[in-house]
Amino acid sequence: MSALRSVIAASGSYIPPVRVPNSDFLNHDFRGADGAPMSKSNTEIVNQFESITGIQERRYVENGTVTSDMAYAAANDALTSSHIDPESLDLIIVAHNFGDVRKGGGPPDLVPSLAARVKSKLRIAKPRAAAFDLVFGCPGWIQGVITADAMIRAGDIQRAMIIGADTLSRISDPHDRDSMIYADGAGATVLEARQTDAGILAHASRSDTLDHSGMLSMGPSNKEEVFIEALFLKMEGRKLYKYALQTVASSMKECLDKAGLALTDVSKILIHQANGKMDEAIVTALYESEHLQPPPDVMPMTISWLGNSSVATVPTLFDLIAKGRLNGQSFHPGEIVLFASVGAGMHINAFAYRMP
Repeated sequence: MSALRSVIAASGSYIPPVRVPNSDFLNHDFRGADGAPMSKSNTEIVNQFESITGIQERRYVENGTVTSDMAYAAANDALTSSHIDPESLDLIIVAHNFGDVRKGGGPPDLVPSLAARVKSKLRIAKPRAAAFDLVFGCPGWIQGVITADAMIRAGDIQRAMIIGADTLSRISDPHDRDSMIYADGAGATVLEARQTDAGILAHASRSDTLDHSGMLSMGPSNKEEVFIEALFLKMEGRKLYKYALQTVASSMKECLDKAGLALTDVSKILIHQANGKMDEAIVTALYESEHLQPPPDVMPMTISWLGNSSVATVPTLFDLIAKGRLNGQSFHPGEIVLFASVGAGMHINAFAYRMP
């Protein structure tokens, strides 16, 4: 039966032009958290990294580009490819975690908000199109969708732009092997109100801050004498992996239960491209909880060539599939797509979506 629902009416993305293969890290001076040189050779480190994460290369922005530039490019792509008038937007949310970080470091630039900058660059004159930022770790874009969906269902707005963008290459420590995970990028979607049985069916979110907030944080370089005052993204990888396996699948199942859906109804799972092996383990755990095996190709992946671009991974993945630019993947009317993410906070979220 038709109801007022939020439907993705358009999508766009910005994939930075600088390609960085794993071989670029073979001459890095990797250090441990104690500052001591790693006992393994860089060849061993890089090979082990690729086998665990599935990342073979990633994309970085050019020197003159910042996060709000990418966010604007992705938003403009969504609007121009769909012929949607920017003035029809009632809301703009930019999910990010570090603001505009310039090449060479320095404090993050957050005033005005990135959403205000994007609205200005889109030349939107409409005063009542609110523009604000959302910081929620890697699940930020999904949380932005959930926020906009609530406003649409309440009747407050008709159309919203939700963007996920981050420039992780400028906050990753070159002396930390975890820096190989991080990438740059942006993805955008336009969510609009429709009377339909398609669109967002249900969602779930959680924040485990009491005991897990320190698993992703900012800290000094592993080679402190080089970057005395700078702070870089630091991760407790083993703890995060264990946490994700214990919690993400249950949140995805909670979302499906709220929507009245069975796992067998799901055609695709668009999960945050964090770590290839971890994502596979999460999806396997979800299906095993129902005594099932994951169907082939249920989880499309971009991590091998785009790396982990935080809030940008899921909307970029959606856009590539929607435009037929990912390994023959495509969406079909009526199919159920499950979106999910996990990241700094620690935060987890998911939403179930029926394609229009």
